[in-house]
Amino acid sequence: MKQLKLFWMVVKRTNMDKLVYAFIFNLLIVAAIIMAVEPEINTYGDGLWYTFVACTTIGFGDFAAVTAIGRILTVYMAVHEIIMVAVIPGVVVSYYLEVIHRRENEKLMAFLDTLEHLPELSKDELAQISEQVKEFVKK
Repeated sequence: MKQLKLFWMVVKRTNMDKLVYAFIFNLLIVAAIIMAVEPEINTYGDGLWYTFVACTTIGFGDFAAVTAIGRILTVYMAVHEIIMVAVIPGVVVSYYLEVIHRRENEKLMAFLDTLEHLPELSKDELAQISEQVKEFVKK
């Protein structure tokens, strides 16, 4: 649950939540339209099920779009889902890498600040810096 909260925080921070909300809104609207135009789909629940199956490209085959509008909406939702699957993970990974890069820069700046005050450091602090340099050289 904690990981899901962290994921959603990143999605919100990168403004991708608007894309998620738009997708859910489209899913609900397209399900209603599909229910209205497709002869085999008689309930809103069946429309939602069909739209979900079309988005996930599972295609169970229990329903199939036979009208032109139904087929166009099916393609629209499938493409929308593909974009969602491509964009959101890319943005989240990019954000995560940026955070890591920022932390590394902060560590480097702190280390350089310490080196600027080298004459003022005690023997213990100098030994600690020496160990840090040795660890850096090993990497």
